[in-house]
Amino acid sequence: LPIAMVLADRASVPAPPTAEATTTTPTSPATGSPPPTPLDPTSTSPPSSTPPTPPAPDCAAVPAFDDGLSPSRELWVAPGGDDAAGDGSRGAPYGTIGRAAREATPGTAIRLVAGEHAGGHYIDGLRGRAEAPIWIGGETPLDPLAEAGGSASVLVGSGEGLHLSRASHVVVHDLAVRGSADNGINADDGGDVSDPTAAHHLVFRRVKVEDVGGDGNQDCLKLSGLSDIVVDRSAFRRCGGGGSGSGIDMVGVHRAVVARSVFESMSGNAVQTKGGSADVVLRRNTIRAGGTRAFNLGGSTGYAYFRPPLDPDAPNAEARRIRAYANIIEGGDTPFAFVGCVDCLVANNTVIDPGIWLMRILQESRSGDIYEFEPAHGGRVINTLFVFRRERLRTYLNIGPDTAPDTFAFSHNLWFAADDPSRSAPELPVAETGGVVGLDPLIGPDGSIGPESPAAGAGIALAADVFDPMATLSDHAGACLAEPPSIGAREG
Repeated sequence: LPIAMVLADRASVPAPPTAEATTTTPTSPATGSPPPTPLDPTSTSPPSSTPPTPPAPDCAAVPAFDDGLSPSRELWVAPGGDDAAGDGSRGAPYGTIGRAAREATPGTAIRLVAGEHAGGHYIDGLRGRAEAPIWIGGETPLDPLAEAGGSASVLVGSGEGLHLSRASHVVVHDLAVRGSADNGINADDGGDVSDPTAAHHLVFRRVKVEDVGGDGNQDCLKLSGLSDIVVDRSAFRRCGGGGSGSGIDMVGVHRAVVARSVFESMSGNAVQTKGGSADVVLRRNTIRAGGTRAFNLGGSTGYAYFRPPLDPDAPNAEARRIRAYANIIEGGDTPFAFVGCVDCLVANNTVIDPGIWLMRILQESRSGDIYEFEPAHGGRVINTLFVFRRERLRTYLNIGPDTAPDTFAFSHNLWFAADDPSRSAPELPVAETGGVVGLDPLIGPDGSIGPESPAAGAGIALAADVFDPMATLSDHAGACLAEPPSIGAREG
């Protein structure tokens, strides 16, 4: 792996405990102080001047709308089931997801027995409710980090493994997809680009998608025209080819979180957010060989596919407010590409051995006679650790025309050229505040640092993320960030 090449012959720093620890105390949104504790009217003792300390928040949490909910009904699907004669019971299962979906009502769980199921399931208009979702998933928990084996429920082959159109309040879980020709899983708004409620509140949890396409723009998970999305603890490997295709391709997606997931051996991108996408948080992910642009923040989209539709009377953007926190990114051509992205942020990430650039600032959708596009501007790079080999880089940064690099901000990053520390200082478009240059961060094989690392405690505190407040609380392993935080994805 790239990390092994960069960190060769270096002693490992002991990793912190694997438990997802918590250490901070919540405060009242109104006062900033711990909430008061009501007095006990039966007590004869005087009230204490110091109220009990409230429980600490779970810094590792990735909240989703289905938290705490469970199904009230089950419908079973098996490879040998019968859509005509079956009734959806465990003893007489249906043969396809589509047949079960026709009978599913809010609160129903569609259970796939373990084994290989044929792909090619298209489901339109599957809608649960906030208090009663519809679940689609395997009968046993899936380990998305395992390459093969186990008792997984797997959709194999066809153009797409599963396609959900105009769905809401649906949870896809514990499901593997392998060998699709076009996309692994596709979820969209049915082409109704003007209706923000056409498809919303979807969760993809413990999903594994592998070996999709191979010769072009094929995606593991394709999301178009959706809002309020969570992708958690999932894995995406080997999707697309020829420099195209993404682990997750978002077109016009709003209010989404991608967390605790793994992306490996991608062709184009690990995650792409374009076509008017906004308020997307990418946190605590691990990327190995993420393709030409591991995180493509923005991109290039055909006019007809923007959500919401392009406005001829106001500036438009490929993406707004995309944030990447506490990710570990190894290899690939570049970890971050700000491509027509407005007010986007990368913070507390660890980047190891990028192949060509430390980052790119580009503009691919340009203003014309009908539509105005804002240039890539307002980007921020904070508390991020870069370990690279200068001899591999073409340039430190790649800055294209029609961008506004002078509006970017760089703060408290660590830059270390492992092959020549004297060449660690990057050529940035603006001066950096609080940067650390040329000092070995002493990264362990798992991305951890020890207290002796120059990255430990050298970061700057971030304001809470407006959309995902938990995002700025935890490191890659789920431990609460220190005060001040360390530079990089792991606390010391």
